[in-house]
Amino acid sequence: MLSMLYMAAGHARLSPDGPLAHALRELGDLHIVENGNHLTDDQALEQMQAADILITHWAGRKIPTSLAQAPGNVRYIVNVGGTCKATVPIEIIRAGIPVTNWGDTPARAVAEGAMSLLLAVLKDLRPRIEKLAQGKSANLRQNGLTAGTLYGTRVGLYGCGAIGNQFVKMLEPFEPDLYVFDPYATDLPHACQTVESLDALFQTSEIVGIWAGWSHETEASVNAERLAMLPDHAIIINAARGEIIDQDALFAELQSGRLRAGLDVLERDNYFPDGYDAHKWPNLILTTHNINVSSWPKRPPHLTYGDKVVLDNIKRFQAGQPLRFVMDETRYNISS
Repeated sequence: MLSMLYMAAGHARLSPDGPLAHALRELGDLHIVENGNHLTDDQALEQMQAADILITHWAGRKIPTSLAQAPGNVRYIVNVGGTCKATVPIEIIRAGIPVTNWGDTPARAVAEGAMSLLLAVLKDLRPRIEKLAQGKSANLRQNGLTAGTLYGTRVGLYGCGAIGNQFVKMLEPFEPDLYVFDPYATDLPHACQTVESLDALFQTSEIVGIWAGWSHETEASVNAERLAMLPDHAIIINAARGEIIDQDALFAELQSGRLRAGLDVLERDNYFPDGYDAHKWPNLILTTHNINVSSWPKRPPHLTYGDKVVLDNIKRFQAGQPLRFVMDETRYNISS
């Protein structure tokens, strides 16, 4: 019988009575341990070594590094989330123990949110609405507004992973010209043209969507020099990580009115530098890192798309079939 262990750092986020736990028990024995941070590394390691599969989560107990060399029964680690850096040491990846994550689970909701930001900024909806709320005309020419269309517009994607691919699918019916810079992508959407450098992307684009992961390589890579390459009234959309953009440089462009932006993320998760009242700027829409959150009335407990990815991979593991969304060292490092 397959043995699975989920060890929480504190309170278990994997509910013992939830739909995912019930579905996992149909595949084998599931053990849920709470308050794993109260255990020493040796105590945690002993319990983990007894399982065939470890289930990790952002609120899980970090796997001791020593498991890499002494895995015991552990043959597979499945992460119920995106990045697994907080719970899975890189040594586990290097030891060849297969690790998977939830893959493209957030892609649809995040891409949909980014698309909403893009259309709202492109059509200058915020200043139009504010003018009307003040009892003034929202006429474009009278107010100096710059609404546009996606048809034939040059849209650049900085990064094109799972979410970027979904974003492209949503863009395609509007028929923009699509360009991508992503040195790690191996299978880009057919509609996209690749460019050889990040500079080339900014020199080519009128709209830039940020879909890269946050790493030493990408941090602050959208800097003042590259922003200056964009034409007047160009648009930045960022629903990835705030740290990829030099925020002072972008805010200077926005404060001047030269560029426009829709930002779901800022540096340090919504940090505002001193001296900026960015929330008042008509050329900026902010959504504070929750553009993908749904507040529809709650439905009865059900398996989420991410749950189904987890279950599918465990079934693949049992059947000896190839796993989906496997973490190698490169993917581990660029996931954020």
